[in-house]
Amino acid sequence: MIVYHGSDHIIEKPTYNGSKRTNDYGYGFYTTESEELAKEWACSDNRDGFANAYELDLTGLNILRLNSPNYNILNWLAILAKYRSYWQNGSISERAKDYLQNNFFIDPTPYDIIIGYRADDSYFSFAQDFVAGTISLSKLSEAMKLGKLGEQIVLKSEKSFECIHFLGVEAADAETYFEKKATRDREARKAYRSTKKAADGINELYMLDIMREEIKNGDPRLLI
Repeated sequence: MIVYHGSDHIIEKPTYNGSKRTNDYGYGFYTTESEELAKEWACSDNRDGFANAYELDLTGLNILRLNSPNYNILNWLAILAKYRSYWQNGSISERAKDYLQNNFFIDPTPYDIIIGYRADDSYFSFAQDFVAGTISLSKLSEAMKLGKLGEQIVLKSEKSFECIHFLGVEAADAETYFEKKATRDREARKAYRSTKKAADGINELYMLDIMREEIKNGDPRLLI
């Protein structure tokens, strides 16, 4: 597959464990199949950047596909809660993060590649709202499809870094792509506000329900 990595510099050879631990899935090299999204991410600080292009051979790699039917959105959220910082403080949020960690966390250590949602600023705030108990599980699932960020492909193991090969680079000008990223974020937040205002049904699941009923992986109510 062809993947792209947005950056403020050219990266011909990605470095294993060269990123921040506080990224969505911890250390790793974060890519997307969308060149346009990579250019937006490259200009996220309102500076010109690059969409680095690579060929990634997935043959023989152990892949965790978080959006597959084998998993639910709480598995993704538990990984996010493990690595991302700036979560709300407070009894409900703290207990919710502990519950997610204890019941839905998937250890990424055995995997070479993780494929799943990307938690841009707006999406991270949606996840925070769910953990704090202000939106239902169905609204979180709906919110994650706003803005059409798609999936990110993250290289986690040393083996995976041997399977990626630099193809070239496309320049990304901040004047164009910083505004595109800002517009995408504004539109996602606007759509989310409308979704958040919509009335929930009486059977909707909130984080507090999940904890009280001790809901675990495999519960059909989580397959939204």
